[in-house]
Amino acid sequence: MITAMTVALPETARNLIDNPTYVVLTTINQDGTPQSTPIWVKRDGEDVLFSTVRGRQKTRNMERDARVSICGYDPAQPYSYFTVEGTVDLRDDEGDLISELSFKYANEPWTADGPDVVRVVCRLTPTHVISR
Repeated sequence: MITAMTVALPETARNLIDNPTYVVLTTINQDGTPQSTPIWVKRDGEDVLFSTVRGRQKTRNMERDARVSICGYDPAQPYSYFTVEGTVDLRDDEGDLISELSFKYANEPWTADGPDVVRVVCRLTPTHVISR
């Protein structure tokens, strides 16, 4: 088992994550190729949280290989950005993270999931961060 040191998020990353900045998540497909998806995020201390659904490609990738990266930038200043690399821990969403994120990003309740959807909370613990 490899244990990585958690690193602190710099101010640029904190500010962008705390605002409704769209972020791109990159996971690793089974054949080693990258798979990228835009997501909504929030911060919990130094960790970054996001929501997804069991069975989606990104979820299957993270269940197999917990290493991921995210990248976000300020639309008003595209060269103000951050990347975070780390590992994710997936847990069934016993709260309602997707609704919280929907209000943050769209200012409306989340209504897109059907009754059989199982949502998971993904907790990204940073091990390497770059920001400008």
